[in-house]
This record gives sequence, C-alpha cells and structure tokens, in this order.
Amino acid sequence: MKESIAAIQNAVIDMKDDDIKGLVQKCLDEGATPLEIIEQGLSKGLDVVGERFDAGDYYLADLIMAGEIVTEAMNLLKTRMNPKDIGRKGKVILATVQGDVHDIGKKIVGMILSASGYEIIDLGVDVSSEKVVEAVKKENIQLVGLSVLLTTMVHNLKEIGDMLAAAGLREKVKIAIGGACCSQHLANEMGVDAFGESAVAAVGIFDDFRMKLGLA
Repeated sequence: MKESIAAIQNAVIDMKDDDIKGLVQKCLDEGATPLEIIEQGLSKGLDVVGERFDAGDYYLADLIMAGEIVTEAMNLLKTRMNPKDIGRKGKVILATVQGDVHDIGKKIVGMILSASGYEIIDLGVDVSSEKVVEAVKKENIQLVGLSVLLTTMVHNLKEIGDMLAAAGLREKVKIAIGGACCSQHLANEMGVDAFGESAVAAVGIFDDFRMKLGLA
C-alpha cells in the first residue's frame, strides 16, 4: 500500500493526470482509506509541487495542473468518504475582493485546502465587503481567505475587517490574504491576521488559525 500511496504523490508531482483515477482506485482496493490517500498521497504531492513553485522550478500552469489532478482524485474519493471526514477541519470562506476579478490563485488555494480537510465556501470574484460579512454571519464561519491582485482594491481588506469589528465578530474571525500585490507589510497595514506567500502556505496558515481559535 505504501508504494501505491507513493505513486499517487508522484502522479501529482509529475502531473500525470491520466494515471490518477486508476492509482486512487488501486489504493482503495488495497485497503487504504480515503483520508489516508488525501493526507499521505495528494497533500504531500501538493507540498512538493508548492516547494518547486517557490523555488522557481514550476510555474503557475503547473500549479493549476496539479490542482486539477487533485480535484479529479477528490471527486472519486468523496463518494467513498465518511461524511464526517468531509470538511472535518471546518469551513473556510474564500473570496476575491470587490473590483478584482482574478480567480486562478483563489481556486488553487481552495483545491489545496479541500484536499487537506477543509470545506470551502467560494464566494467568487468581485465580492462586496457586505457579502463577505453576511456569509460569515450566515454560516457562522471563523476562517476567511481574501484574494486581491490589484493595488487599487486593497482598501477592501480593511473595510471587511472594520465591518466585522462593527458587528462584534472580528475577534472571533481570522483573515488571511494572498495575491500578487500582497505582502506581510500590507497584512499589517490592513489589520488582517496572515499573509500567504504561496497557495501551498494556506494549509499551514489555516491550521494555525484553528489552534489559535481553539478549534483544533
């Protein structure tokens, strides 16, 4: 079974989309649980893809391809998973802020977080601050990821934080930001809780959020 799990890792790393369904099915037939396949196979494969992306060996297109392979595998695994394992780490709201329509990075983050056990509520692009806050209230969510690539739209990050504070929710909600114009300096300036330098960093960030909020 270890060899089959390793083969799944390699399929993600080498972006062999034709192999993934057969490899996942083989692992299941050998007695691996969907959770084991996700955590030991898909997630670890994505970790390597992220490392290579950070090192400049892989490009955005490679991240997208790896994400699609993981999504294909997840679609098969979800039909075999215990319902309590789906979204077992909780829900995360993802949105690209109002005035910005970039979507690729956010989708990759969603795929990676989903593979790691989070349930993703993707509000889409060009999302108003009011809609983000409404979703937090409606779904009782404490984890939020915001994407922004346009410097002219970064003020929305602070607006969302301010609106959550006005609703008495800011201390209960952790916000991470990501995108081409983002930085740790911007995160500090906008009063958010974390900056994700890459899509793969999202899992560590949100796992840390869960611990700080007492959700782990």
